[in-house]
Amino acid sequence: MTASTFRALHQGRAVGDPLVLPGPWDAASARVLADAGFPALATPSAGIAASLGYEDGSTPPDEMFAAVARIVRAVTVPVSADIEGGYGLAPGELVGRLLETGAVGCNLEDSEGHTTLKDPQRHADWLAGVWAEAGDALFINARVDTFLFGTGDPADAVARARLYVAAGADCVYPLMAPPEVFPVLREGIEGPLNMASRPDKESVAELARLGATRITFGPGMQRHATGAIGELAARLRG
Repeated sequence: MTASTFRALHQGRAVGDPLVLPGPWDAASARVLADAGFPALATPSAGIAASLGYEDGSTPPDEMFAAVARIVRAVTVPVSADIEGGYGLAPGELVGRLLETGAVGCNLEDSEGHTTLKDPQRHADWLAGVWAEAGDALFINARVDTFLFGTGDPADAVARARLYVAAGADCVYPLMAPPEVFPVLREGIEGPLNMASRPDKESVAELARLGATRITFGPGMQRHATGAIGELAARLRG
């Protein structure tokens, strides 16, 4: 599967018909989700971190890339990888390591240390370097973290998004944007828009109604599975 195949899944989608990308955290969960009929998958960094025994944001890069590679090998559908802020790698090395995993896309966030927003122009310049190295070989999903670590002003999110799209991002991901600002984001941001959903049909349907192009779940599915195992363990112990 190529990035062109994955990119095409985002194009021409009508309002109410988003691309829904579940988030596998290991090879077994990837197979389950692909076998369910989803056309592509998007790994969650927090879910992979939990599966490897790390706190979110603490996974060593070598282990993250290795986990992504195992997921890609397990399925025949395109896989996009959440690689957080890029681990301080230069664009050429980052793109090379991603392509070695077989991933066709990536999430790249504009915050560091899970606390601080990056300078938007500096981040846009780095994204432009990633795009220049990757060409059409990677679908870049630019995560905007203003609703996590900034003022929450949608105008700031739109301004950052426009810089990132101009730098070559294929999609914008304003994480944790509240539903009431979604129309402002949809109007101000050109191209596909990724929104995060809870792992339930009602949340997916609401984001679809609001105009999401693409829906992902972050670590929601991994946490749901862990909760289910916890319940099973409690019943067995009982």
